[in-house]
Amino acid sequence: MTVAANNAPPRNRVLIILLVVIAVLVAALVGGELYVRNQVKSCMADQFQSELGSQVDVGLSWKPVLLQAIDKKVPYITIDSDDSSFGPATGMQVHAKVNDINLQPSDGNSGTIGSSSADVTWSTAGILATLQEQTFGGLVTGVTADSAAGTLAFDVGPAGLAKLTVKPTISNGVVDVQTVGAEILGFGLPTDLVDGIVQTLTDSLQTYPLDMKPTELTVTDDAIEISLEGGAYAMPVANASAQNASAVPDSCGILT
Repeated sequence: MTVAANNAPPRNRVLIILLVVIAVLVAALVGGELYVRNQVKSCMADQFQSELGSQVDVGLSWKPVLLQAIDKKVPYITIDSDDSSFGPATGMQVHAKVNDINLQPSDGNSGTIGSSSADVTWSTAGILATLQEQTFGGLVTGVTADSAAGTLAFDVGPAGLAKLTVKPTISNGVVDVQTVGAEILGFGLPTDLVDGIVQTLTDSLQTYPLDMKPTELTVTDDAIEISLEGGAYAMPVANASAQNASAVPDSCGILT
């Protein structure tokens, strides 16, 4: 009787073994989730980089990526970029959210998006830098914003000798830029210069990623702020020739 009792494995030893096994499994799952999540964030950043024209930071939803790898469905992701380029524009800050992503490829696309939204900020410094990259850019020396009037004023020529004032608004789902003042010592500015500035601003505010459209525009004391909304969208297949394939890990495609 005593021998049999001594040969029986103590209950606490079995419990310890079970706890160790569970801890190892949990650590493996957590480690695998963190690793795969990092790879997927990198992969999605590459996917959306071409849409925004700059490096982006991607945030993933609460849903475990290992589960997303099974059903190919992502509740949402967030996208942040501090130097986006839309058309000729440079220096735009973008915070976007993309919802209901289905990563099952079909009909020549790499997946679909249910809806999207974004907040875009284009600072006066970014506007000035954009204009100074144009052929007439040497003539534009400063940009100021008037939040009360909802206008942008451009200094033209040495010491801001001339002024061009424009008012951006949203009309029929697009941004419209209208000239409200253009004078140099009481005389009108050259038409080509005025048209060049207005056209550059207009082109910069017409094209947005994921087929989003402007819904609200506000001129602040130092920027233009634009709210965008988008509906269903088919993501194009990434252009492999435009990317450095060696920089993308093999496991990056785990969701697709």
